Amino acid sequence: MSITAAQLAEFQVFAEQLADTAAATILPYFRQPLTVTNKSDHHFDPVTQADKAAERAMRELIRQHYPHHGILGEEEAAYHGESEVTWVLDPIDGTRAFMTGLPLWGTLIALNDGEKPILGLMDQPYTRERYVGTQAYSTGNGLRLKTRACNSLATARLMCTTPDMFDAKRRQAFDDVAASAQLVRFGGDCYAYCMLASGFVDVIIEADLKPYDVQALIPIIEGAGGIITSWDGNTAQHGGTVLACGDPELHAHILEKLRHAA
Repeated sequence: MSITAAQLAEFQVFAEQLADTAAATILPYFRQPLTVTNKSDHHFDPVTQADKAAERAMRELIRQHYPHHGILGEEEAAYHGESEVTWVLDPIDGTRAFMTGLPLWGTLIALNDGEKPILGLMDQPYTRERYVGTQAYSTGNGLRLKTRACNSLATARLMCTTPDMFDAKRRQAFDDVAASAQLVRFGGDCYAYCMLASGFVDVIIEADLKPYDVQALIPIIEGAGGIITSWDGNTAQHGGTVLACGDPELHAHILEKLRHAA
């Protein structure tokens, strides 16, 4: 679906309203005793009442203002609207950080026009940081963002949420790249991607992501001059393997090291 500049501006204002609603719902739960439920029978996949309540609040707001739009969220079933436009929601990306009192989590909101995410927002209400991106530009608290020029892995700062997200083949591929990086840090979830868009991180290598984990981050990184794809060089919007770099030349170099494990 073709979205005009005026429509995109309207949707951006609404995305910020969604973020405000989510923040008001989530913050009373942060650094408080929580009821945590495991969503998986095979591994620990936590969800809290804050996750569920925030997504429900955002869904209700979307239905009120744009009832024909679709909704894809982490905690409830997908809603297929009459329009090709879909809101993609992750109320708390980084639930493990949230549970442990660390502010390395955020609310992710993306608008997909039926072909790709064209608007992305990451809100960290506890630290009062908000990142917004389109293909044209990205901002952090209203200031324009620019990725860091870094075309050498030897001088690159690499991040990954956890190495546990890789199977054996992908873990070996990750380790081979990480061994040549200047610095490797784990943790971060969505926050790390915003630090990449801000010029403080150069590479993020991940796998086993879902669409709602990454769609909001794509416009933020691309609008800041970075590049984000799957390990085989295709779109990252469907989740799975993800390689994000602030420098396109570095991305091309690392992509060749990861393709075999895609």
